[in-house]
Amino acid sequence: MDLVVVSNRVARAKANEPMTGGLAAALLPVVEKSGAIWVGSSGRVRDNLSKDSFAEIESLGAGALALLDLPAAHYGGYYEGFANSALWPALHSRNDLIRVSQDDYQSYREVNAFMARALMRFNKPTAAFWVQDYHFLTLGAEMRELGVRSPLGFFLHTPWPSRRVFTGVPHHRDLVEAMLAYDLIGFQTEDDCENFTAYLRAEIGLDVDDGIVTSRFGSSRLAVFPIGIDVDGFAAQAQRAASHPDVSRLRKSLHGERLAIGVDRVDYSKGLVNRISAFDRLFEIQPSLKRSVSLLQIATPSRGGIQAYSNLQDELSKQVTDVNGRHGEVDWTPIRYLNKGFSQTVLAGFYRAAQVGVVTPLHDGMNLVAKEYVAAQNPIDPGVLVLSKFAGAANELDTALLVNPHDIDGMARTIAVALSMPASERRMRWEAMMTKLRAGTIHRWFSDFIEALENAHVGAGPSILPSVVRPLRVAGAPPMGDGCIRESTRFQPRPMVN
Repeated sequence: MDLVVVSNRVARAKANEPMTGGLAAALLPVVEKSGAIWVGSSGRVRDNLSKDSFAEIESLGAGALALLDLPAAHYGGYYEGFANSALWPALHSRNDLIRVSQDDYQSYREVNAFMARALMRFNKPTAAFWVQDYHFLTLGAEMRELGVRSPLGFFLHTPWPSRRVFTGVPHHRDLVEAMLAYDLIGFQTEDDCENFTAYLRAEIGLDVDDGIVTSRFGSSRLAVFPIGIDVDGFAAQAQRAASHPDVSRLRKSLHGERLAIGVDRVDYSKGLVNRISAFDRLFEIQPSLKRSVSLLQIATPSRGGIQAYSNLQDELSKQVTDVNGRHGEVDWTPIRYLNKGFSQTVLAGFYRAAQVGVVTPLHDGMNLVAKEYVAAQNPIDPGVLVLSKFAGAANELDTALLVNPHDIDGMARTIAVALSMPASERRMRWEAMMTKLRAGTIHRWFSDFIEALENAHVGAGPSILPSVVRPLRVAGAPPMGDGCIRESTRFQPRPMVN
């Protein structure tokens, strides 16, 4: 088996460097252990690209990392243009922020076609390709046009919105029809899968029968695979990180006060403005909490070339200044606001030091920060997770304190409840969440998807599932991964259409 994982962003296993995003952090451990080749952007662009555009190929645990330079003429339109100024806002139900041109769409298609040509280097009879996220919706169709008959899988890390929202994307029908070139299309939640199914029926007129849809490419299976983390590995990392200098300095700086923590990219989907407003309101309705709790908000800048992001950065900076000016004291800062990233090790230590984790996106695919916060806790004295009901993680972590991020007063009251929760209740809630996390680890997500891809494709040859990542099933865990209704044994072979 030669498994090739494809994403726009990749990660390297460097303990002291900031992680570049949730997708990269999630894929890193499974690529390292599975022996897969992980293909993605080098972060560089250039003109006059040769046939072999790979800038670097290096080992990554048992696997390998293959980085390629992308075409300079199209990268801006592809990445900041169509991917992040049309698809990203629509996928997060913010059509009001779509700003895109026909040239941007053309660049998106050109980069997908470019990646397809580059992947021919790995197209062998034993190959299987697993494409990640909204940057490459049309990559599978481009590969089929080049004659690839290997298994092609796709997983969407963001939400999939309602039919009416997605029809606001220019060329939406072309995009979805191209997606049906994949043998298997995976989603984070059942709602996402059902939204996609509703689009197919209403906009393209395709029937979906038990998670199977047939198009000019053949049949594709639609499935649900909630992504997880390496629970025990992250817990051990958090315990070790207690002695890290950055974590020690944080603990000493608290002077006995309690800490809430939020870790996000600066993005309008994360609900950061509402979160800061909730803490502002908390100090108004419960002034006794002043000087006894503060929020550490790590907000890593991203996509600064897009106006909506630079506007949000400015708004957040002003808001934090206003809240700190209104409630702060000479020796106490209500909001500790940091615009920089930290390594996974340091973040694990920060999570463990915080009595409350605040994960309150307006709309999110999964939000692995929620799962990392839970895994990082001290089992004897765990913190409390305050979680948006609009995060994918809320489907699993139902013993968190679930909130509506649009209800500022409600969030403020819930944070106050988290701060006053007795230890016995905190442990009960934490133990229930850990049971869920251990039933759905990153390794199970990986093996379930690959097993489903193998079953969805005719002529895949020998097993494409590496034994090193085939985990033991957890007794009583719900089946995952074969459609909107999550049945795991009824895969039908994919008939290929020539």
